[in-house]
Amino acid sequence: MDDDEITRHAFAAARGDRVAAERFVSGTQRQLHRLLTYLSDPGVAEDLTQETYLRAFAALPSFAGRSPARMWLLSIGKRVAADHLRTARRRPRTSQVEDWVAAAEQGGARTPDHGRLVVLRKLVADLEPERREAFVLTQVIGLSYAEAAQVCECAIGTIRSRVFRAREDLTAAMSVHDPAASLG
Repeated sequence: MDDDEITRHAFAAARGDRVAAERFVSGTQRQLHRLLTYLSDPGVAEDLTQETYLRAFAALPSFAGRSPARMWLLSIGKRVAADHLRTARRRPRTSQVEDWVAAAEQGGARTPDHGRLVVLRKLVADLEPERREAFVLTQVIGLSYAEAAQVCECAIGTIRSRVFRAREDLTAAMSVHDPAASLG
């Protein structure tokens, strides 16, 4: 579903059209969930997705359409993830490793504590938040630099710089874990 269609569904949903609301969700849910998985803890991504839609539907009547509805929704998701991380920092965590193991096992990994994907995902999670957001939006979710700039409310050049630095950080971190590794 393209951005124009998603935006049309958002406007119709704001007017009370339930079918349009369902189409808005189905057209955006996969990308939103994927974004929240990378910006937060994979174990809570489903809850954060729901929270994002709750906030979005509450704000939908005031959605002016200055940007595509998908970008608007992803920016709400970004704020939901940031709110969650702020709250989570105030609470003690018992073990991050268990969360990665569970996430890897759910994804079908056979060696979750040593798997390269698990290591990479952990390294992405450890990136500086602004770099992680730019990297995930462009390299994982597949948004253009311009679209990511809309979501992050910054210049395209800033997104390019953040992605470049995130790649450098990830390459350096991967070489520590696996000297033969390269992100290209």
